[in-house]
Amino acid sequence: MSETMPIEDYLAQGGKLTSPENAPARYRGELMRLMATFVDSELAGAAGFAEIINAGPGIKERIAASRIVLEKLDHAERVLEIMGEFGADTSRYATHHPWTERVPRNSDLGAARHGTDMRLAVLHYPLDGWTDAVVMNVLMGRAVVIQLDEFTRLSYQPLAEVFRAILPRERRHMELGEEGLRKILVDRAAQAEVTTSIDYWRPRVAASFGAAASTHFETQKRFGLRHTANAELASAWSKQIGDMLVELRLSPEGAT
Repeated sequence: MSETMPIEDYLAQGGKLTSPENAPARYRGELMRLMATFVDSELAGAAGFAEIINAGPGIKERIAASRIVLEKLDHAERVLEIMGEFGADTSRYATHHPWTERVPRNSDLGAARHGTDMRLAVLHYPLDGWTDAVVMNVLMGRAVVIQLDEFTRLSYQPLAEVFRAILPRERRHMELGEEGLRKILVDRAAQAEVTTSIDYWRPRVAASFGAAASTHFETQKRFGLRHTANAELASAWSKQIGDMLVELRLSPEGAT
């Protein structure tokens, strides 16, 4: 980085930082917020899914669910290590918040933060049985892959490298969910339950992309921590979900 170039200009032009010592205070704050949201979401997601493992209809389904829980915890630990380099108290983190705590099923949080941790609002809602958990994993899995792909290009190089390592595993979580959903739909009598769950989770997952007009995004963009606007990411997700529902004959376009 040129000694005369302002840090925001350097980052906006694709510059990278490699250590906490090089990060100015405002950048550190934005980066810590991004990491805390990811870690808290992985811990809360793992906690909620762990409670549903034994509802799986077979051994393979329970193994898949267990794998998702294990790897989400591992992902949280990897990013938490970087947070520790910025001064976070990593020794207490895993037990500091009630990760299994959920709001009533009929709550409507939108994208607002809730409670004492930084998880995405969608992860405050409870799962309602195996089919509901599979549907949520499918819809949220697509969102996670889109959002993580965005993070693989962020300007703090050590974190970008972690996200690049995590992305294929989260993509596999998405695929496991879709495999599970197709298996459920072999029995077409399950379609009504699946549709009910989709109607419940679809707007809640959509809200996880944040507001279309976001000053917070603009700040992150200046620091090279984000590149693609919330509305664009949400639109890509919505199209993917729409196409998938057509393929699964869960929308009027795909019905026969």
